[in-house]
Amino acid sequence: MNAQSDTVSLIKGNEAIAKGALAAGCQCYFAYPITPQSDIPEYLSGELPRQGGEFIQAESEIGAINMLLGVAACGKRAMTSSSSPGISLKQEGISYLAGSELPGVIVNITRGSPGLGSIDPSQGDYYQATRGGGHGDYRMLVLAPSTCQEAYDLTIRAFDLAFAYRNPVMILGDAILGQMKEPVLERRETVDTSQEASEWALSGAKDRPRRLIKSLYLADGALAEHNERLQAKYQEMHKEQDWEEFATQDSQVLVVAFGSVGRIAKSAIRMLRGQGYRIGLFRPVTLYPFPSERLRELAKNNSLITIENNAGQMVDDVRLAVRNVSDSAFHGVMPGKLPSAEDFLTPILHVWEQNSQIAQAAER
Repeated sequence: MNAQSDTVSLIKGNEAIAKGALAAGCQCYFAYPITPQSDIPEYLSGELPRQGGEFIQAESEIGAINMLLGVAACGKRAMTSSSSPGISLKQEGISYLAGSELPGVIVNITRGSPGLGSIDPSQGDYYQATRGGGHGDYRMLVLAPSTCQEAYDLTIRAFDLAFAYRNPVMILGDAILGQMKEPVLERRETVDTSQEASEWALSGAKDRPRRLIKSLYLADGALAEHNERLQAKYQEMHKEQDWEEFATQDSQVLVVAFGSVGRIAKSAIRMLRGQGYRIGLFRPVTLYPFPSERLRELAKNNSLITIENNAGQMVDDVRLAVRNVSDSAFHGVMPGKLPSAEDFLTPILHVWEQNSQIAQAAER
């Protein structure tokens, strides 16, 4: 990369993702409008062609994901984005991307669900993102930003990871992140992507042997062998685990939350620490791979509460991570309600009181 002058801009989270895609060298973007992510195609429709890329408004979400599939097979850096029901329509294509081992970035700025729900924030797509969502035994790397700066930085990282593993990568945000404005440091760099797909991309076989990219394996044992190789790759992805810790050096109660809710929980923790309560925060940045090892270590000295803007999804991964050490309480804010820091004070203090009672009983 060749560094150029950096700039600071006051922009929405959606715009930060779009700018991050440009900084990452995105060459093609396939759009279909849906609230609350429509700022992404709006921005890229003007900027991407000016930078020599291709912007296409697809006829549907299904069309957009299959356009991404085709361009990915040519080794180009490409992206699509949508919001919850639109991502549901993309699931078959995402499975094809994973089965064909093709890189692509998919952005989900989630909205209230199930069904058409609302345009309010939600974290109800956690299962869909971390369990594959489509048919088959596949995984995506899933990155969950909590600030506009992270939205920018993690978009760049998403493109790099997609090509490092030849696998789709999802950025999982929500309406809070997508619509709020913050200062973002834009790192002006020139990305050289000319050789990253040179060994496998379909670029024409005039001067080389033919290449075949597929997800269909009909020969006896061929699909099993392919799946075994994919599972080994997903295990390799575990080295990409990432998280944020806040005030965990002396904590006795640990809040586990991701994305925007993790950010709101941090405000609640600051309030409680000001009153003398030793509360900490563990915020997974990678939802897959989930940072289980570090959370398990922290659980040895903390009582846990998982907070989500859904009916309870990430809490399953939290409980799996700490199952031989501890457990986790759960507090869910239902999609359709904008959570505040004050909403979290009572459930966190309830766990604190339970923890104190257990400690007192042990001393007796």
